[in-house]
Amino acid sequence: MRSPVARWLYGLLASVAMVAAVTGVVALLDPIVPAPYLLVLYLLAVMSVAILWDTVLAAITALLGTAVYAYAFFSPGYSFSVAESQSLAALGVFLVTAVVVGRLASRQRRAALESARLSEEQSALRRIATLIARSAPPSEVFEAVTREVGLLAGADLARLEHFEADGTVTGVAVWSRVQVQPAVGTRWTLDGPSIARYAGHSGGPVRVESFADATGAIAREARELGIRSSVGCPILVAGRPWGVIAASRKHDEPFPANTEAQLASFSELIAVSIENAEARAELAASRARVVAAADEARRRLERDLHDGAQQRLISLALELRMVQDAVSEEVPELYAHIGRITGRLAEALEELREISRGLHPAILSEGGLGPALRALARRSAVPVELHVDTSCRYAPPVEVTAYYVVSEALTNTIKHADASHVEVTVERHDSTLRLCVRDDGAGGAEPRGGSGLIGLRDRVEAIGGSVDITSPVGQGTVIEVSLPVEQANSRPS
Repeated sequence: MRSPVARWLYGLLASVAMVAAVTGVVALLDPIVPAPYLLVLYLLAVMSVAILWDTVLAAITALLGTAVYAYAFFSPGYSFSVAESQSLAALGVFLVTAVVVGRLASRQRRAALESARLSEEQSALRRIATLIARSAPPSEVFEAVTREVGLLAGADLARLEHFEADGTVTGVAVWSRVQVQPAVGTRWTLDGPSIARYAGHSGGPVRVESFADATGAIAREARELGIRSSVGCPILVAGRPWGVIAASRKHDEPFPANTEAQLASFSELIAVSIENAEARAELAASRARVVAAADEARRRLERDLHDGAQQRLISLALELRMVQDAVSEEVPELYAHIGRITGRLAEALEELREISRGLHPAILSEGGLGPALRALARRSAVPVELHVDTSCRYAPPVEVTAYYVVSEALTNTIKHADASHVEVTVERHDSTLRLCVRDDGAGGAEPRGGSGLIGLRDRVEAIGGSVDITSPVGQGTVIEVSLPVEQANSRPS
């Protein structure tokens, strides 16, 4: 990019060259074209300079062209006098043309530049808004915003920083036209002049014109990077300063006056992205708490049933057996009646055990996921081929979710799929526990049709997992689930 002085000198040289070229053409046409008509060629040169550069250079071109024309083509030959009426009239016309055309061209250039700038800004804002609309991770939004701000502001360096509770600031995204060292995650103290410090205190856009002789970690780093000036805008989330977006230049030309407004537009989008991410995190945490509370309630109810009602029923059944054995065979009706009561009591006890297992299988808590799934497969009315390629214990929410995924899938298969075979695979991949339940049934399962698959999806997503259900009609159903697990929560079973 040329500096204004260099551009002006380039325009001056171009004006001189243009006058020289026109003079050559006029010299060729002078014998056959009346001299006054040849002045139109100089007028074209003046207009060209006014359109391409500015009014001052066009005025210089007008003076230069008039002087050259008067010197070379009016008698007495080769005289610098421009007192002839034709020369004076031409000079006046040239100057008026230079001023009028130059100003019109200048307005047109400014309008074109402003239109292009607005178009670029709107395009950049749309790109960021699209990222936010599709719930892109905040880190991706931060990087994209920093890049867009740097390019749009004509900066050499752009940074996005987050205010910490201890009064420091941490870099969360950086963009530069050349390779730079300040990495994401670097923390600075706000003990000297800086965009972060001023923006955090003022709550509005700020500028730092120079870091020369300034103290503080950020100022020292700015001098090391060759930064001359910076402009920035705070990022306000829920009315509080969350961070700052800043752009910096290594040359002396200041940022345009509208740079603060551009940064403010992007800072608002960053705030929206942060608020959305926080809302999603709070929603996920809330869902996880609800699921954990429900699991704990089921676990407590299962324990109460096992330790209370089931034990009392077992004791009652034993007492009835004793009474039945004590009844004389001379009273066969009473003996048979007690036997029928004992049988129905045994059936009720078995139903209660099934209800207890449905609430929360004790084997899951005691033995882990593998034994619990094997018990589930044995009770299934459809043959189950089970592959469990993990022997670790995981956090209770992960084990419970994995168990209920398989349980719900088998229940749906038995009730709706008309399948003859089910394959269940459980395996660990790095920090993910993957489950796949595949049947050879009728297919056509609709996850959003009000079936138990909706609850399954809610449970999986509540702990940060994902579900993919494929069920083409006539080709069976495949349920693939990924559950996040942490190494610290894994232990041998």
